[in-house]
Amino acid sequence: MKRLSIALPFAGEEQIERLSRALLAHSLVNRVLWLSQIDTNAPPTGIESIKVDSFFDGKTVQRLCETCVDDYLLLFFPGSSVAFSERALERMIQVADDSSAGIIYSDFREQRDGEVIDHPLIDYQLGSLRDTFDFGSVALIARHAAKLALHRYGAMPSDLRWGGFYDLRLKISADSFILRVPEPLYTRAALDVRASGERIFDYVDPRQRDYQIEMEKIATAHLERINAHLEPRFFEVPVSHEPFPVKASVIIPVRNREKTVVDAVQSALSQAADFAFNVIVVDNHSTDYTTALLTQLAADNGKLVHLIPSRTDLGIGGCWNEAIFSAHCGRYAVQLDSDDLYAHEHTLARIIAQFDEGRYAMVIGSYTTVDFELHELPPGLIDHREWTRENGRNNALRINGLGAPRAFDVTVLRRFGLPNVSYGEDYAVALRISREFEIGRIYESLYQCRRWGGNTDSALPLQTMNRYDVYKDRLRTLEILARQRLNAGDAS
Repeated sequence: MKRLSIALPFAGEEQIERLSRALLAHSLVNRVLWLSQIDTNAPPTGIESIKVDSFFDGKTVQRLCETCVDDYLLLFFPGSSVAFSERALERMIQVADDSSAGIIYSDFREQRDGEVIDHPLIDYQLGSLRDTFDFGSVALIARHAAKLALHRYGAMPSDLRWGGFYDLRLKISADSFILRVPEPLYTRAALDVRASGERIFDYVDPRQRDYQIEMEKIATAHLERINAHLEPRFFEVPVSHEPFPVKASVIIPVRNREKTVVDAVQSALSQAADFAFNVIVVDNHSTDYTTALLTQLAADNGKLVHLIPSRTDLGIGGCWNEAIFSAHCGRYAVQLDSDDLYAHEHTLARIIAQFDEGRYAMVIGSYTTVDFELHELPPGLIDHREWTRENGRNNALRINGLGAPRAFDVTVLRRFGLPNVSYGEDYAVALRISREFEIGRIYESLYQCRRWGGNTDSALPLQTMNRYDVYKDRLRTLEILARQRLNAGDAS
């Protein structure tokens, strides 16, 4: 029984034509559609070519949904070179039928450097609303779910240039499951072979500004749809009555950074300020020369507080907690990673001035990516200008980070603390703070973010990247649930 339509981006590739013929011969496939940005010759019999401005603009996705007469639409994403395993289509439809899911996607195998390796994906959850969520190379869309989503939430906006599928899947997710099949149902060639450290800045590349604005609009509409959108009304930052030894503390968690920690500490100690400050380095039981270097620096400069935790189970977030709950911590806590440097001697003063001007619970600056020798690297300045007072804390649920350097009102930060993890701890507390309080932004570069082989995210294995993505999606899930409660009026 023919139950399936298939849509593939097509730019004249022979392998896509061969794949299309094979798919059309399958007993489940009713029709194959080529989405092409160029004029194509007459396609083979049974294949329809559709001229599109963009593969997944609003008009294209709307047309696919409106014209699909089959139970399911199998959508291929651009750049894919896919070979299905035996009975893969049958398996996807079986799972879709059994679950009544709105969208089905699956794990796959990846061909790279002459090897074929398993490439598991991660499960979709409430907080998986980032536009970078990885569905692999294909997604099966149930016609009943798409029809319901478009009926309840409206057609794809015709002015969407890139976000047609993004808009559709968020609308579908409001009422239907998005389900992963944890089985490799196809093999594909590697599409993006850059190391993880090169990819993490893609979403803040200023060349993608128009794209980011479009995605923000789609995500904001979804948050409104699920009652998780927050209006720009903020709680007052509480007046602090706690005694603080200094006005500001620079916090540097570190473990085994003998090559960079001295530079970082000296960058912090050299700050010019008309207020008292110190530098708290939390040395997480380093096994190289880091501890010896810090011991000497602390002996030479009374502003440096060298803490070694009694616990041995701390991540970066736990090290931050050691610092902010210590008697040494100042009224404001300002981040500096042990790999990085402040851009100049006025960074700390500029950040504290922002607190004094705005009564913010948190202030976030802008940074420049550099190599180990401090030469600028693409994308250069990362200022997160997508942040606005009106919508920043909503858009924060779509993106993976909010920028650096990060600074906190310690009275507020002590209410929440940071999760004891070494990835996403800053994102978690920023989401929590932004739920109630206003975050101040500085759009000039205050910080040099070094990218080198020693970075913890420079070349992550797939298993680690998946674990990190699951964690940040879970943070978003928890925050969405909390914001829904807040909007419903039953949050304590």
